[in-house]
Order: sequence, then structure tokens, then C-alpha cells
Amino acid sequence: MAPGMAPGIAGGSGGPVLVHSSAMFTFRPLSEGTRRRLADAGLDPDAVAAVVRHAIAEDLMGGIDVTSVATIPADQRSVATFGARESGVVAGLPVVAAVIETVCGDAASDVTLLVTDGSRVEAGTQVAEVTAPTRLLLTAERTALNLLCHLSGVASLTRRWADALAGTSATVRDTRKTTPGLRALEKYAVRLGGGANHRMGLSDMALVKDNHVVAAGGIAEAYASVRALEATIPVEIEVDTMAGLETAIIAGADEVLIDNFSVEAMREAVALRDRLNPAVRLEASGGLTLDNAHDVAETGVDLIAVGELTHSARVLDLGLDLREVVA
Repeated sequence: MAPGMAPGIAGGSGGPVLVHSSAMFTFRPLSEGTRRRLADAGLDPDAVAAVVRHAIAEDLMGGIDVTSVATIPADQRSVATFGARESGVVAGLPVVAAVIETVCGDAASDVTLLVTDGSRVEAGTQVAEVTAPTRLLLTAERTALNLLCHLSGVASLTRRWADALAGTSATVRDTRKTTPGLRALEKYAVRLGGGANHRMGLSDMALVKDNHVVAAGGIAEAYASVRALEATIPVEIEVDTMAGLETAIIAGADEVLIDNFSVEAMREAVALRDRLNPAVRLEASGGLTLDNAHDVAETGVDLIAVGELTHSARVLDLGLDLREVVA
């Protein structure tokens, strides 16, 4: 076998033989119903389809699902359920439907979502039922679960933070510390968990960080440079001192990220903001944990930045089980 080539299976008089192929699998288009569900969730159906196709192609490596083709009759169909094996918040069910349709085809499969995306679930809760060709269903299984478990983990962790802030006016917010290629999906999961999204990318909001301040020659200078380029885009400025906070507010920042402030310093920062411009939103960052989240929120900050929502969330354990062979 040549380096970089993946095996496939073809029939022959001597039985199945390994062959090289890069074109043994056909991706199917998404149904209008699934495209609509994705769009209603704030997701681009074409972007989701691209993520799914990339993941399936990565799994197949240019060949076929050797195990499923070898062990399952080509015409067999089965009913299977996706179910939670622990409690949490389920996220990504429309994405699961997209995976099943991409692999199995809309006409050959039926996906029923049994709970609403973003629902709290307990161990044993069935979240979706699928009827499809067994071979193709099992080919789709790992990609569907990888996405579902990961997004549900993000939503579940976000919900823990949102619950920790209950009774305050603060909101937990994500960052750009996302998995390459999965940002829109991870930020969707954050929303389902009760969090808010920070900027989606570098172009929809300016975040002036310490390196920008150094390069521009100061906080006020950095803000003025951004405004000279974009007159209306929201601008947030990161500061780590009270003097920096005052300069950022006076300069005109819409939001100020107060980095590594103590709880007492956050209270002082809120008081300073209220005196200078109560419309400016303050975002706390650095040294934040679930244990101190409520205390931080009670200082009066508006937002709490938590990178771990997307970069360190543990997956939620869900699985797929075949329930019945129907044909």
C-alpha cells in the first residue's frame, strides 16, 4: 500500500479484497427541514454541512467503513436511539440530524428529535431516534457523537456558570478560544447553556489588548486609531489598573475588560465606571472559578469572561444504541 493511501473493499471471485480508493463514498445533501432547523438555531446550514463532510472524510480516510461493510448486510435497516448516560444540557441535535442525512441520505433515513436542543437531561434520557440503513448509520455514529458530546459538554459547563451567577445581573460570556473550525457550533452551545457570545471574529468588534496598547502608544491612542478605521464598531479595551480603566472610559470605550482585578478592586472599578459613564459595560477576566463566580458577579460587573467554556469543557457522555433491526 502506497504511503498516504487508505484501504477500501471490493468484491471478487476470491472474496473481499483491499483496494485503494478515494471516491467510494457519496455525501448526501441536507433536507430542507434540517436546513431550516439549523438556520432557526442561528447556524449557517452550508457551514455545518462543510464541518460534517470534513469530519466524515477524515474518518473514512478515502476508503470505507471496513468493519460495518464486512459485518452488516447491505440492505439491513435498523432503529437506534441517541441517549444521555449522565445528566447535563444536550446541545447539537440538529447537527446530529445533519450528520445522519449527509451519510445516509434524507430519503433513506428518518431522524426524530425527542427533546428540545438546550434541554437539561438525566442519565437514561433518549434525545433522538433514527431509522436508517445500518451500515451507514454506524459509519455516521462517531462523527455524530463527537459533535453531540462536545457541544453538550460546552452547554453543560456554561449552564453551571450561568447557575452560579443566578440572582445577579452578570452574564457569563465566551471568548475566541475555540476549536478551529467549530467556533459557530461552540458558541451556539454556549447560548444553549445560558451564556452570551463575545465577538464571533476579528471583524465584528474591536478588542484592544495590552499588545495593541503598546504598539499604538497608549490606551487613548489605540482607541482613536480604531475609531479612525471603524466609526461605529463596538470597542472593548483591556486594562489591568484603575488608571487604565479611567483612561479607557474617558477615551470612549463601549466596554472595558478588567483583567486580574481582585473582588474588592472590581467593586472600586464599578464605582468608578458609575461616576464616569454608567453606560460602559465592565467585563471581569482572569482568576475566575465557579467557586468565586457569584462573589465576582455581586460586585456589579456586567460580564464574566470564561475561556474554558469552549477550550476546556469535558464532553457530556451520550451514546448510540441499536434497538431493532427492521429489515
